[in-house]
Amino acid sequence: MNHAFAIAKTAPCQGRSRPALAAAEKGPNPSSVDWERSAGAKAHRLFCCICGPAKAVPLLQNPQKSEFCKLALSFPAACLAALRPAAGWGLMGLSLVVLAGCRPAHPNAPPVQATAPASHPRIAPSPTPPGGVSKDDLNFIQAHQPIESEMGLATWYTAPYKGRKSANGEVFSDNALTAAHRTLPMGSLIVVTNLKTGQSSAMRVTDRGPFAEDRILDLSMAAAKATGVYSGGLVRVRMDVYRTPKPIETGGRWCVQIGAFTSERKANKLKAQLLHKYPAASVIEFAGQDSYWVRIRPQGDNRELAELIAHKIRPTEGEAYLTRLD
Repeated sequence: MNHAFAIAKTAPCQGRSRPALAAAEKGPNPSSVDWERSAGAKAHRLFCCICGPAKAVPLLQNPQKSEFCKLALSFPAACLAALRPAAGWGLMGLSLVVLAGCRPAHPNAPPVQATAPASHPRIAPSPTPPGGVSKDDLNFIQAHQPIESEMGLATWYTAPYKGRKSANGEVFSDNALTAAHRTLPMGSLIVVTNLKTGQSSAMRVTDRGPFAEDRILDLSMAAAKATGVYSGGLVRVRMDVYRTPKPIETGGRWCVQIGAFTSERKANKLKAQLLHKYPAASVIEFAGQDSYWVRIRPQGDNRELAELIAHKIRPTEGEAYLTRLD
């Protein structure tokens, strides 16, 4: 069973060693007074960063032959004075930008394109009260009626390794009153009642699952013990929803999780098929506990598109589960 939901400073001459650069720059060491008259040599240090020491050395010997140096020499004295050696490489790099801006653009240069925004921005973690529920949560439940109810089978689970994070971004705890549900908004406040024993407990949705047929909830160990699900294993329950941080029926960010597959090859085969059929979607394959899964996020994490995909997919193994991400 899977619940993981697995879920400036820049070097001015990058790629060239400073000893090599220093060797290429050997020559006159003008004083502060003479610095303006040696602007060609100073500009050439920048040229060294672009072309490398090998090409820079001949031009150092005769800087008048370097168009780059001539351009620097034509700068007003006030501009050159601003680039004194004491300013270091930061202003030297700035001078390179200035010089580059004076030269005409290459006629064959490709147009500059803005970076496209990520189609699936990261979902922020949903904070949970210590222990899963707070005193205020219990008072709220006492004073209100549930806004939605669902009946089905529930079981319990534990983390496969210490420090494993729930789908809400927080570290999973066996001792917190929490549960996994596939479609309720993350952080929803619910009450689960064991229909056989009558035991009930408040808890909060912090994870996604169960990814198994006919099950509506997976409970943490603490939640399972509080409701009698721990000893029963697989128990029929009623889930009453009291409060959600986001609307249940509208909005949200959605995906379809498909599996489980017994082999990675089968999972990758489905991944390739989905990428071909839905080129605008994000499709990943990932490993679960002794199984493999595929998750597809439609463009914009749109619910209607996710529902359509879930309805159309007929996996060779497992099922396609409509799943909410936030």
